[in-house]
Amino acid sequence: MNGSDAHPQARPVIGVSTYLQQARTGVWDVNACFLPASYVEGVNRGGGTAVLLPPQPDGAAVADRVLDGLDGLVISGGRDVDPAAYGQPRHRLTDEPVGYRDEWDFALVRAALRRRLPLLGICRGAQVLNVALGGTLHQHLPDVLGHSRHQRGNAVFSTSSVQTVPGTRLAALIGEHSDAQCYHHQAIDRLGEGLVVSARDTTEGVIEAVETDPALAADAFVLAVQWHPEERLDDVRLFSGLVEAAKSYATERVS
Repeated sequence: MNGSDAHPQARPVIGVSTYLQQARTGVWDVNACFLPASYVEGVNRGGGTAVLLPPQPDGAAVADRVLDGLDGLVISGGRDVDPAAYGQPRHRLTDEPVGYRDEWDFALVRAALRRRLPLLGICRGAQVLNVALGGTLHQHLPDVLGHSRHQRGNAVFSTSSVQTVPGTRLAALIGEHSDAQCYHHQAIDRLGEGLVVSARDTTEGVIEAVETDPALAADAFVLAVQWHPEERLDDVRLFSGLVEAAKSYATERVS
């Protein structure tokens, strides 16, 4: 039994996947599981309680047990998904695969979809969702677009204007247009099964958000954006939307 089971009106518990890579702090330079605090703050400001989900070996075997204690899930950003997962050789500028982080994120997404757990994907998280459902990615957008505006480098986010698709869950949450903080050199190419596009970049039409097809799962909160909402915490509508869905999920479990 988790907190939401005991107290349906309590703040829902939202799991957030973490990075797994080398990190330096003080005199230490170690392989680490970590996450920028802005993700946690986004969940908190949206009304939820965040717990971190570091990558685990044999993720598929334990993901369901982990999700038993959660009311919602965020798949965070980070390094590129291994292109072997969508049947492509690795582009020379695609990151080296990140050990078992891919396995863990895919396991979390698939387990969440099975149980209709509310899910928000962020940047890499959108790509994980798409690939988990059989989609593919553009491995290096400058090859497609001829510029690197979506990822300027040196940890400098660019601002893109995105237009939502009318009638989508995303449009209901953020309206027709939004400015988005972007830092991605990859993007969704072929859509995964059961997904629809819910936003595109207004300049070149790059897919900037996807969600489950409402005709197939009208009541499911499965939404993923290519941008970084945790970088603009004056606007937590995406986190609030996830938390509201998590509240309903928690209530349904105990009713």
